[in-house]
Amino acid sequence: MADGIGSELGGLDFSAVSPEEFAKIVKGLSGKEIGQVMQGELRQRVLREVFGRMGQQFRPDSAGSLTALIRWKITGESDETFETAIADGTCTVTEGRSDTEARTTLMMGDAEFLKLVSGNANPVTMFMTRKLKVAGDVVLASGLTRYFDIPKA
Repeated sequence: MADGIGSELGGLDFSAVSPEEFAKIVKGLSGKEIGQVMQGELRQRVLREVFGRMGQQFRPDSAGSLTALIRWKITGESDETFETAIADGTCTVTEGRSDTEARTTLMMGDAEFLKLVSGNANPVTMFMTRKLKVAGDVVLASGLTRYFDIPKA
């Protein structure tokens, strides 16, 4: 089954897939299936597309005057780091780790990350079950979902 899923995901034009469609795809996959698919070039494409859309999904009205650097460390085949900087009603995403100190750092595996950003997982439950680790401002981390339009599958 994972081969079929991998080729289905591998053949997707991610720019043409809506957040809601992506959420449905993720909802239909187990953590093990996501782990089997999130490898190599496909993993890079998926992560870059998800982070690339964060600016579009950002809700400046909810963020208000918030200024924060959020570091995302996604573990799996390799560790990938992305940062989202929220300031002045904008959200800027960069790939890699900067020298700037993050206000909060979120660490999770591929499956947990995809389930979180697709609205298929509860961040508080993930934190309580240690599927999501938080360093720094836990209060900020617990409220991050309100700053983004998270799809519902």
